[in-house]
Amino acid sequence: MSLDKPVAAAVTAEMPAPTTAPKAVLDVVCLCADWCGTCREYAATFEALQQVMPGHRYRWIDIEDEADAIGDIDVETFPTLMLAHAGRLLFAGPVLPRLGDAQRLLEVQCEVAAAGGALAAATSGLPADQFEAFSALAAELA
Repeated sequence: MSLDKPVAAAVTAEMPAPTTAPKAVLDVVCLCADWCGTCREYAATFEALQQVMPGHRYRWIDIEDEADAIGDIDVETFPTLMLAHAGRLLFAGPVLPRLGDAQRLLEVQCEVAAAGGALAAATSGLPADQFEAFSALAAELA
């Protein structure tokens, strides 16, 4: 999916003002599927997030078209976001398709990354194999 399309007018109307330069540049990855209606709707929100929080590396991955890119990650709920910094996993999990929620999550994880933090397997809420799979993708994107 191309991320250079215009943002939907409905999303644009609710967009907060762009923030200042991030304290840490994150890899922001959305794992979705073309057949998923929620994912198709979330695409405009993901594009809007890029506009209000520039300076990060955004990537939209269709889990079926780019199955090799996600390795052993098993996406059960769409959309799923993964946030990483310098190869360290910060967040991986499903999100509600709302711009404000995504923006707040990104702001919080920028603070964590700027402080040198990373997600710990024990507190991630992910099964061990999924924590490792998401961590591998985070490392690959670094």
